[in-house]
Amino acid sequence: MLWDDFSEVEVKTHTALHVVKGAIRKVLGAKWTATTYVKGDHGRITVQFYRKPSQEEIKRIEELSNMKVKENVPVEIIEMERDKAEEKFGDEMYDLFPIPEHVKKLKIVIIEGWNINACNKPHTKRTGEIGKITIRKVRFRRRKNLLEISFDVE
Repeated sequence: MLWDDFSEVEVKTHTALHVVKGAIRKVLGAKWTATTYVKGDHGRITVQFYRKPSQEEIKRIEELSNMKVKENVPVEIIEMERDKAEEKFGDEMYDLFPIPEHVKKLKIVIIEGWNINACNKPHTKRTGEIGKITIRKVRFRRRKNLLEISFDVE
């Protein structure tokens, strides 16, 4: 099945980005996403951060991500007028890459207590549909204060 040029596995991988981001936020406190990438069962999230995390922190990000998958919680999508969404969620729903000003209605992805993000991509209905998340590579780009975390979804 295809959704907006996303295969079924890419929908799972994309949803995993939201789960991994929630874990990154909880473990490292990193708020801002700079870029994301999805190709098949491989994903990469790049966040603004000031240091390379320890092996223990990376392990904890992976553990928390997989705990959230096992919890099988809903991935809620709501549509809201941009001004109402900004009033309700503030900058929590945004990333470093901007949403064009002419976009007045936003789709907000909510994994309760975990991740809130304006996102127009397709998502699974529940986190349990994602499958196991394995972090494959971590790269810290000191000059730009960017942390890249690459993962696979099984």
